Amino acid sequence: MNEYDDIINLPHHVSSRHPQMSMMNRAAQFAPFAALTGHAAAIEETARLTDEQHELADEDSEALNQKMAYLRETINEHPTISITYFEPDRKKAGGAYKTIEDQLKNIDDYSQSIVLKNGEIIPLKSVLDIDIKGNN
Repeated sequence: MNEYDDIINLPHHVSSRHPQMSMMNRAAQFAPFAALTGHAAAIEETARLTDEQHELADEDSEALNQKMAYLRETINEHPTISITYFEPDRKKAGGAYKTIEDQLKNIDDYSQSIVLKNGEIIPLKSVLDIDIKGNN
C-alpha cells in the first residue's frame, strides 16, 4: 500500500475566493530571473568601438582651405558636395567619421559651420575632406 492512496483519486481543489491563475501567468513563475538587468547592455556599450579624431596634415589643411575658398565663391550656385567629417560620440570618448552628400546652402562664419540643404550643420573643425560634385 502506498502512503498517498487515500488522496490520489480526490478531485482537484478549486478556490471559491481566488480566481484560477492563467496558464501564461503560471508559466511566468518559472521564467529565468535576470538579476543584473541592463548589465548586458552596459557590456555591449563598453565593447563598442569609436575612432579618434585625427588632426589634418599641413598639405591636407591647405587643400581644404582652397576648396572652402572655391565654395565661398560659388555658394549662390549651391553646388553638390560630399563632406567627410568627424562626429563625436555622445556616450563615450571618440566618435566616427561620416560622409554625407548634399547641396551646399550656406557657410556660417559666425558659428564656423557648413549648412547643407537638408538642414545638416557640420562644424568646420570636424571636416576632414570636401569633394565638390558639381552645380545644380
